[in-house]
Amino acid sequence: MVQVAHFLFGIFGNASALFLFLAPVITFKRIICNKSTEKFSGVPYVMTLLNCLLSAWYGLPFVSPDNILVSTVNGAGAVIEIIYVFIFIIMAPKKEKAKIIGLFTFVLTVFAVVVFVSLFALHGSPRKLFCGLAASIFSIIMYGSPLSIMRLVIKTKSTEFMPFFLSLFVFLCGTSWFIFGLLGRDPFIAVPNGVGSALGTMQLILYFIYHDKKGATKNQTQTEEESMEMGQQEKQPNNTNGTSQG
Repeated sequence: MVQVAHFLFGIFGNASALFLFLAPVITFKRIICNKSTEKFSGVPYVMTLLNCLLSAWYGLPFVSPDNILVSTVNGAGAVIEIIYVFIFIIMAPKKEKAKIIGLFTFVLTVFAVVVFVSLFALHGSPRKLFCGLAASIFSIIMYGSPLSIMRLVIKTKSTEFMPFFLSLFVFLCGTSWFIFGLLGRDPFIAVPNGVGSALGTMQLILYFIYHDKKGATKNQTQTEEESMEMGQQEKQPNNTNGTSQG
């Protein structure tokens, strides 16, 4: 029974995580149509890519048994994030392009080091511990990326920058993988996704508190498409300079 529940929560976690990875599609449609990255930051996509690569590696059977469902969704997520990163690099201005290429190179280097060390220097439990810690750290960073938006919601008393369904899937994804980790007795899955579940809950609470309030940003021309990403740059309601975040 526990194994069946473990598998079912893994499937549900795959579905909800896929929705999270696909959330920025609307934003990138806008970027492609406008042939400009505007004020968006490419940093969150590169960091999410690193999270996906490390999590997919951790889920492989020779690293951690019974976690293949972690590899499937994060492998798909890595492909999606690479597409986002390439589009961003193509469309970004020269300065931002150089920064993202540099960060992308850093991400690939970190992943290569983790793979090399885990394959040739570590075996058994030490390998799982090393890869699990690396994946956990960047999973928490990924889940923590909407904190600036949550702060803005409290400041402006408006949820226009925090779409309901994105918050919902953060909660569902975190909760599913948290339970998956508990059932599989795997702290490297349970802990970071427990953090994700808590942050998703906080987002939903904020949404229900402020969604009916007009807030201080009613007259801004910011569209919902610009919010439909997990790691968008922090908005500055009183700043008209248009500087990039991240």
